[in-house]
Amino acid sequence: MGLTDRYRTPADLPDRLPLFPLRGAILLPRASLSLNVFEPRYLALVDAALGSDRLIGIVQPSPESGLAESPLGKNFPLRDVGCAGRIVGFTESEDGRMAITLAGIARFVRGKDLPSEDPYRVCAVDFAPYADDFVPGHGEEEVDRPRLIAALRSYLKANGLNADWERINSATTERLVNALAILSPYGPEEKQCLLEAKDLCARADALVALAEMELATRDDGSGTTLQ
Repeated sequence: MGLTDRYRTPADLPDRLPLFPLRGAILLPRASLSLNVFEPRYLALVDAALGSDRLIGIVQPSPESGLAESPLGKNFPLRDVGCAGRIVGFTESEDGRMAITLAGIARFVRGKDLPSEDPYRVCAVDFAPYADDFVPGHGEEEVDRPRLIAALRSYLKANGLNADWERINSATTERLVNALAILSPYGPEEKQCLLEAKDLCARADALVALAEMELATRDDGSGTTLQ
């Protein structure tokens, strides 16, 4: 049983979460995200989470908040959809920084900010619109895995990159699709589209389309990419 398998319905999660806003970062169900935490406000968030239910919401700042990776203050606009994760591993360095690993549980629709004296934001969250996220492997049978693998091979070859194919081939389709979405090198808009894809098949199709578009731009000699 995985560490996140205890969360089987929206009722198994709280209706409020501390949020870690980070541009260009997304989290998805049953995939992992590693973060280096150094800002005092987010070190306080991690400390608080470790002392309670270990749950954190990952959400991107909205475009109107500027270009900062994580804007200052507690009032900047946020995206409407994020994902809850559980801290499943952490290490602390001598200079006070922390490296944490989050395991994704389910996506949420962000509600209003809640009053808090803490230096980080706490928001109401609603998991009901993404109830299918609690079902492991939901929608895997609809994914064209061979096409996804072919696109991945082409992308890696074009960029001179290697991959652990034994690990890729042994991964479930859900874990593969969600891990690729998290690790993909695309910008905040593309990442948010991958996060908000209606189902696993739509997310896989989006990944293939993004890879094919980038390869096509190289083939036409424009020298541009989506990165």
